[in-house]
Amino acid sequence: MKIPHDVSQGAAGARGDDPIAEPGGSLPGGVLIGFRTLLYKEVLRFWKVSFQTVAAPVLTAILYLLIFGHVLEDRVKVYDQITYTAFLVPGLVMMSVLQNAFANSSSSLIQSKITGNLVFVLLPPLSHWEMFGAYVGAAVVRGLAVGLGVLLVTVWFADLHVFNVGWILAFALLGAAMLGTLGLIAGIWAEKFDQLAAFQNFLIMPATFLSGVFYSIHSLPPFWQAVSHANPFFYMIDGFRYGFFGVSDVSPVVSFGLVAAAFAVVATIALRLLRSGFKLRH
Repeated sequence: MKIPHDVSQGAAGARGDDPIAEPGGSLPGGVLIGFRTLLYKEVLRFWKVSFQTVAAPVLTAILYLLIFGHVLEDRVKVYDQITYTAFLVPGLVMMSVLQNAFANSSSSLIQSKITGNLVFVLLPPLSHWEMFGAYVGAAVVRGLAVGLGVLLVTVWFADLHVFNVGWILAFALLGAAMLGTLGLIAGIWAEKFDQLAAFQNFLIMPATFLSGVFYSIHSLPPFWQAVSHANPFFYMIDGFRYGFFGVSDVSPVVSFGLVAAAFAVVATIALRLLRSGFKLRH
Protein backbone atom coordinates (compact mmCIF):
# COMPACT_ATOMS: atom_id res chain seq x y z
CA MET A 1 0.00 0.00 0.00
CA LYS A 2 1.31 3.42 -0.89
CA ILE A 3 1.96 5.60 2.17
CA PRO A 4 0.98 9.28 1.84
CA HIS A 5 3.96 11.62 1.63
CA ASP A 6 3.03 13.67 4.73
CA VAL A 7 2.56 10.51 6.82
CA SER A 8 5.94 9.13 5.77
CA GLN A 9 7.60 12.45 6.63
CA GLY A 10 5.96 12.40 10.07
CA ALA A 11 7.18 8.88 10.70
CA ALA A 12 10.69 9.86 9.67
CA GLY A 13 10.58 12.83 12.05
CA ALA A 14 9.42 10.57 14.86
CA ARG A 15 12.37 8.27 14.25
CA GLY A 16 14.73 11.25 14.38
CA ASP A 17 15.73 10.84 10.69
CA ASP A 18 14.69 14.31 9.57
CA PRO A 19 17.83 15.93 8.07
CA ILE A 20 16.63 19.48 8.65
CA ALA A 21 19.07 21.38 10.89
CA GLU A 22 17.92 22.75 14.21
CA PRO A 23 18.29 26.47 14.94
CA GLY A 24 21.42 25.69 16.95
CA GLY A 25 23.15 24.54 13.77
CA SER A 26 23.48 20.81 14.57
CA LEU A 27 22.54 17.89 12.34
CA PRO A 28 21.89 14.23 13.11
CA GLY A 29 25.26 12.58 13.59
CA GLY A 30 27.00 15.90 14.26
CA VAL A 31 27.33 18.08 17.33
CA LEU A 32 27.47 21.83 16.63
CA ILE A 33 28.44 21.12 13.03
CA GLY A 34 27.81 24.75 12.08
CA PHE A 35 30.20 26.01 14.74
CA ARG A 36 32.87 23.47 13.78
CA THR A 37 32.54 24.25 10.09
CA LEU A 38 32.79 28.01 10.55
CA LEU A 39 35.73 27.59 12.94
CA TYR A 40 37.51 25.39 10.41
CA LYS A 41 36.83 27.92 7.66
CA GLU A 42 38.20 30.81 9.75
CA VAL A 43 41.35 28.92 10.76
CA LEU A 44 41.94 27.80 7.18
CA ARG A 45 41.44 31.38 5.98
CA PHE A 46 44.52 32.69 7.80
CA TRP A 47 46.55 29.48 7.58
CA LYS A 48 46.37 29.47 3.77
CA VAL A 49 48.37 32.72 3.81
CA SER A 50 50.45 31.93 6.89
CA PHE A 51 53.51 33.59 5.38
CA GLN A 52 51.63 36.87 5.71
CA THR A 53 49.51 36.20 8.81
CA VAL A 54 52.04 34.31 10.96
CA ALA A 55 55.57 34.70 9.61
CA ALA A 56 55.37 38.46 9.01
CA PRO A 57 54.34 39.33 12.62
CA VAL A 58 57.13 37.08 13.92
CA LEU A 59 59.64 39.01 11.82
CA THR A 60 58.25 42.32 13.11
CA ALA A 61 58.69 41.17 16.72
CA ILE A 62 62.29 40.13 16.02
CA LEU A 63 63.03 43.59 14.65
CA TYR A 64 61.55 45.19 17.78
CA LEU A 65 63.72 42.94 19.93
CA LEU A 66 66.93 43.63 17.99
CA ILE A 67 66.43 47.39 17.96
CA PHE A 68 65.14 48.00 21.50
CA GLY A 69 67.25 45.26 23.05
CA HIS A 70 70.45 46.56 21.48
CA VAL A 71 69.80 50.21 22.29
CA LEU A 72 68.43 49.86 25.83
CA GLU A 73 70.07 46.69 27.16
CA ASP A 74 72.69 48.55 29.25
CA ARG A 75 70.58 51.62 29.96
CA VAL A 76 67.34 50.20 31.39
CA LYS A 77 67.09 48.01 34.49
CA VAL A 78 63.56 46.90 35.31
CA TYR A 79 63.84 44.05 37.82
CA ASP A 80 66.87 42.81 39.77
CA GLN A 81 68.74 39.96 38.07
CA ILE A 82 66.59 40.26 34.93
CA THR A 83 68.14 41.78 31.82
CA TYR A 84 66.18 44.21 29.71
CA THR A 85 66.14 41.81 26.75
CA ALA A 86 64.68 39.05 28.92
CA PHE A 87 62.08 41.52 30.23
CA LEU A 88 61.22 42.52 26.68
CA VAL A 89 60.61 39.02 25.25
CA PRO A 90 57.34 38.20 27.12
CA GLY A 91 55.98 41.64 26.32
CA LEU A 92 56.65 41.18 22.61
CA VAL A 93 55.09 37.72 22.67
CA MET A 94 51.91 38.98 24.33
CA MET A 95 51.74 42.05 22.10
CA SER A 96 51.90 39.78 19.05
CA VAL A 97 49.16 37.55 20.47
CA LEU A 98 46.85 40.50 21.10
CA GLN A 99 47.38 42.32 17.82
CA ASN A 100 46.98 39.23 15.65
CA ALA A 101 43.90 37.98 17.50
CA PHE A 102 42.28 41.34 16.83
CA ALA A 103 43.39 41.37 13.19
CA ASN A 104 41.99 37.91 12.47
CA SER A 105 38.35 38.41 13.48
CA SER A 106 38.13 42.04 12.35
CA SER A 107 39.65 41.46 8.91
CA SER A 108 37.51 38.37 8.30
CA LEU A 109 34.25 40.19 8.95
CA ILE A 110 35.07 43.36 7.04
CA GLN A 111 36.28 41.39 4.01
CA SER A 112 33.13 39.27 4.04
CA LYS A 113 30.94 42.37 4.26
CA ILE A 114 32.71 44.20 1.45
CA THR A 115 32.98 41.23 -0.93
CA GLY A 116 29.39 40.20 -0.21
CA ASN A 117 30.08 36.61 0.86
CA LEU A 118 28.86 37.24 4.41
CA VAL A 119 25.48 36.02 3.22
CA PHE A 120 26.84 32.47 3.15
CA VAL A 121 27.53 32.73 6.88
CA LEU A 122 24.15 34.28 7.65
CA LEU A 123 22.02 31.84 5.64
CA PRO A 124 22.80 28.64 7.60
CA PRO A 125 20.93 28.17 10.92
CA LEU A 126 23.85 29.35 13.06
CA SER A 127 23.10 30.80 16.48
CA HIS A 128 24.82 33.97 17.63
CA TRP A 129 26.70 31.85 20.19
CA GLU A 130 28.14 29.64 17.46
CA MET A 131 29.21 32.61 15.34
CA PHE A 132 30.81 34.23 18.36
CA GLY A 133 32.64 31.03 19.33
CA ALA A 134 33.90 30.35 15.81
CA TYR A 135 35.22 33.85 15.09
CA VAL A 136 36.78 34.30 18.52
CA GLY A 137 38.12 30.73 18.55
CA ALA A 138 39.90 31.24 15.22
CA ALA A 139 41.29 34.55 16.50
CA VAL A 140 42.68 32.78 19.57
CA VAL A 141 44.29 30.11 17.37
CA ARG A 142 46.01 32.71 15.21
CA GLY A 143 47.10 34.80 18.19
CA LEU A 144 48.61 31.80 19.96
CA ALA A 145 50.28 30.57 16.75
CA VAL A 146 51.98 33.92 16.24
CA GLY A 147 52.86 34.22 19.93
CA LEU A 148 54.42 30.76 19.95
CA GLY A 149 56.41 31.61 16.84
CA VAL A 150 57.70 34.82 18.42
CA LEU A 151 58.63 32.97 21.61
CA LEU A 152 60.49 30.20 19.79
CA VAL A 153 62.53 32.71 17.80
CA THR A 154 63.22 35.35 20.46
CA VAL A 155 63.97 32.98 23.34
CA TRP A 156 67.45 32.48 21.87
CA PHE A 157 68.26 36.13 22.51
CA ALA A 158 67.63 36.05 26.28
CA ASP A 159 68.03 33.84 29.32
CA LEU A 160 64.34 33.14 29.86
CA HIS A 161 62.86 30.91 32.56
CA VAL A 162 59.30 29.75 33.19
CA PHE A 163 58.05 30.47 36.70
CA ASN A 164 54.41 29.41 36.36
CA VAL A 165 53.10 28.00 33.07
CA GLY A 166 49.52 28.21 34.32
CA TRP A 167 49.55 32.00 34.45
CA ILE A 168 51.23 32.14 31.03
CA LEU A 169 48.50 30.06 29.42
CA ALA A 170 45.69 31.78 31.33
CA PHE A 171 46.65 35.30 30.26
CA ALA A 172 47.52 34.25 26.71
CA LEU A 173 44.14 32.56 26.21
CA LEU A 174 42.08 35.24 27.93
CA GLY A 175 43.95 38.08 26.23
CA ALA A 176 43.59 36.51 22.79
CA ALA A 177 39.88 35.88 23.40
CA MET A 178 39.32 39.48 24.49
CA LEU A 179 41.11 40.95 21.46
CA GLY A 180 39.36 38.50 19.17
CA THR A 181 36.08 39.76 20.62
CA LEU A 182 37.11 43.38 20.15
CA GLY A 183 38.00 42.52 16.55
CA LEU A 184 34.56 41.02 16.12
CA ILE A 185 32.95 44.22 17.39
CA ALA A 186 35.15 46.34 15.13
CA GLY A 187 34.35 44.17 12.12
CA ILE A 188 30.61 44.42 12.79
CA TRP A 189 30.73 48.18 13.29
CA ALA A 190 33.01 49.07 10.37
CA GLU A 191 31.60 49.37 6.88
CA LYS A 192 34.86 50.30 5.15
CA PHE A 193 38.51 49.41 5.59
CA ASP A 194 39.40 52.93 6.70
CA GLN A 195 36.89 52.72 9.56
CA LEU A 196 38.50 49.49 10.71
CA ALA A 197 41.94 51.07 10.38
CA ALA A 198 40.79 53.98 12.55
CA PHE A 199 39.57 51.55 15.22
CA GLN A 200 42.93 49.79 15.19
CA ASN A 201 45.18 52.84 14.92
CA PHE A 202 43.42 55.02 17.49
CA LEU A 203 42.40 52.38 20.03
CA ILE A 204 44.18 49.03 19.74
CA MET A 205 47.69 50.21 18.85
CA PRO A 206 47.97 52.95 21.52
CA ALA A 207 46.51 50.68 24.20
CA THR A 208 49.00 47.96 23.26
CA PHE A 209 52.11 50.13 23.13
CA LEU A 210 51.17 51.99 26.34
CA SER A 211 50.68 48.78 28.31
CA GLY A 212 54.22 48.19 29.53
CA VAL A 213 55.56 46.11 26.65
CA PHE A 214 58.82 48.04 26.54
CA TYR A 215 59.00 49.36 30.11
CA SER A 216 57.76 48.95 33.66
CA ILE A 217 55.10 51.45 34.65
CA HIS A 218 57.06 52.20 37.84
CA SER A 219 59.44 54.18 35.63
CA LEU A 220 56.60 56.54 34.66
CA PRO A 221 55.46 59.73 36.42
CA PRO A 222 52.51 59.25 38.82
CA PHE A 223 49.95 60.62 36.34
CA TRP A 224 50.93 58.17 33.60
CA GLN A 225 51.05 55.33 36.09
CA ALA A 226 47.40 56.05 36.90
CA VAL A 227 46.58 56.14 33.18
CA SER A 228 48.32 52.78 32.67
CA HIS A 229 46.28 51.23 35.48
CA ALA A 230 43.13 52.15 33.55
CA ASN A 231 44.37 50.19 30.54
CA PRO A 232 43.24 46.51 30.54
CA PHE A 233 46.05 45.66 28.10
CA PHE A 234 48.54 46.47 30.87
CA TYR A 235 47.09 43.76 33.12
CA MET A 236 47.27 41.17 30.33
CA ILE A 237 50.95 41.81 29.65
CA ASP A 238 51.91 42.24 33.30
CA GLY A 239 50.21 38.98 34.29
CA PHE A 240 51.70 37.14 31.31
CA ARG A 241 55.16 38.39 32.25
CA TYR A 242 54.62 37.20 35.84
CA GLY A 243 54.40 33.64 34.52
CA PHE A 244 58.01 33.90 33.37
CA PHE A 245 59.70 35.88 36.16
CA GLY A 246 57.48 35.54 39.22
CA VAL A 247 57.49 39.32 39.66
CA SER A 248 55.02 41.88 38.38
CA ASP A 249 53.76 45.39 38.94
CA VAL A 250 50.31 44.11 40.02
CA SER A 251 49.24 40.83 41.62
CA PRO A 252 48.40 38.28 38.87
CA VAL A 253 45.17 37.40 40.67
CA VAL A 254 44.03 41.02 40.51
CA SER A 255 45.16 41.31 36.88
CA PHE A 256 43.31 38.15 35.87
CA GLY A 257 40.12 39.29 37.60
CA LEU A 258 40.17 42.67 35.86
CA VAL A 259 40.90 41.16 32.44
CA ALA A 260 38.14 38.58 32.94
CA ALA A 261 35.69 41.36 33.84
CA ALA A 262 36.70 43.35 30.75
CA PHE A 263 36.27 40.26 28.59
CA ALA A 264 32.80 39.66 30.02
CA VAL A 265 31.80 43.22 29.06
CA VAL A 266 33.07 43.08 25.47
CA ALA A 267 31.71 39.54 24.99
CA THR A 268 28.25 40.69 26.09
CA ILE A 269 28.38 43.58 23.62
CA ALA A 270 29.52 41.31 20.78
CA LEU A 271 26.81 38.72 21.47
CA ARG A 272 24.11 41.39 21.54
CA LEU A 273 25.33 42.77 18.21
CA LEU A 274 25.37 39.32 16.63
CA ARG A 275 21.93 38.47 17.99
CA SER A 276 20.40 41.70 16.70
CA GLY A 277 22.13 41.44 13.33
CA PHE A 278 23.45 45.00 13.68
CA LYS A 279 25.05 46.01 10.34
CA LEU A 280 25.01 42.36 9.31
CA ARG A 281 21.41 41.50 8.43
CA HIS A 282 20.15 45.06 7.88
